[in-house]
Amino acid sequence: MSAAVFFLLLDVLGTFAFGLSGAMVAIRRGLDIFGILVLAAATGTAGGITRDLLLGDVPPEALRDLWPLAVAAAAGVCAFFFAGLIDRLKRPVMLLDAVGLGVFAVAGCNKALLAGLDWPGAILLGVMTAIGGGVLRDIMAAEVPRVLHEEVYALAALAGAAAYAACLPLGVPGTPAAMGAVTLAFALRVASVRYGWRLPRAGGS
Repeated sequence: MSAAVFFLLLDVLGTFAFGLSGAMVAIRRGLDIFGILVLAAATGTAGGITRDLLLGDVPPEALRDLWPLAVAAAAGVCAFFFAGLIDRLKRPVMLLDAVGLGVFAVAGCNKALLAGLDWPGAILLGVMTAIGGGVLRDIMAAEVPRVLHEEVYALAALAGAAAYAACLPLGVPGTPAAMGAVTLAFALRVASVRYGWRLPRAGGS
């Protein structure tokens, strides 16, 4: 499998995972099928749109190609019909979020590196790609964005993007580096929730 195909598959996976998480939030909020699809599409594509706009890749891929909106809409339809099955997972939104977070952090960082950004900017853009969909989802659902208050969230995306950027100069092939970095970000996010890891807060709270 070529690197281009692999990173396309990462984008598809991230879009579907975030779309599904957005749809599940919409269902919990009691929205109808249209609202579910809107929230799924917004959550699944917002990070990629932000990345493309900042890189000057316009119009963004989500508006230029059919697949991003189609994948996000498919995630919304799946959630609509199979919400009961998905809810059997423990904290499904968090798990889906963790998948999308890791995938988009690495995919965003990779695209930024290919566009010629140095590693600090590429890592930052990877983080912005990873958190963009979740932020928009929470705002649209009238919730405080998780990135502002939940256990290790943006930090997990930062770790994944940084790990990927660090592996390449060491000669690690792109695909294994990406898989390892995605796993790291996912594991950090899930472990932070499982064990209650938190960053320091004002007043020691």
